[in-house]
Amino acid sequence: MYDNYYEAQQICPPGSFEYTVVAGDTLIAIAQRFNVTLQAIINANPGIDPNFITIGQVICIPRAIPPTPPCPNGFLYTVRAGDTLFILAQRFNVSVQAIINANPGIDPNFLQIGQVICIPRAVPPTPPCPRGFLYTVRAGDTLFSISQRFNVSVQEIISANPGIDPNRLQIGQVICIPRRCFVVCI
Repeated sequence: MYDNYYEAQQICPPGSFEYTVVAGDTLIAIAQRFNVTLQAIINANPGIDPNFITIGQVICIPRAIPPTPPCPNGFLYTVRAGDTLFILAQRFNVSVQAIINANPGIDPNFLQIGQVICIPRAVPPTPPCPRGFLYTVRAGDTLFSISQRFNVSVQEIISANPGIDPNRLQIGQVICIPRRCFVVCI
């Protein structure tokens, strides 16, 4: 009696769908078929007896969660209602193509609410460095250590990099190291 009442009242939670049990089904077989865990099915069906399901019983199957995409040079973002690649590109100051490139296999015309995508970090333009050379900041670098390594003053490095925050160098940041001119700089 209780099982029939439960089935009549079954409403699947968001992110899941109804499935009708057929002959030969077990929860483990169903979990494998739909690429979800047994525990996920149990969680989506409060009150279910995992050891006893019946033919014709309607259960909720959580949708398989695709693996989280790798995102080494950016951050993961969960798509919300109204999001488009164009809107996300504008919001995060990157190109639509950069988002597509960071998410192989994404359908740019069909983002799904709840879908997790990689938003690449905006790459700042490479600073001009006409009288020096470009240097990529490494772990442990400070302006002082860089100035010592290349035999220039901290002030010369700051002058060659307008807008640099001398107290917040970031690993991977590209800065200009000026060359000292002893006769004439060309």
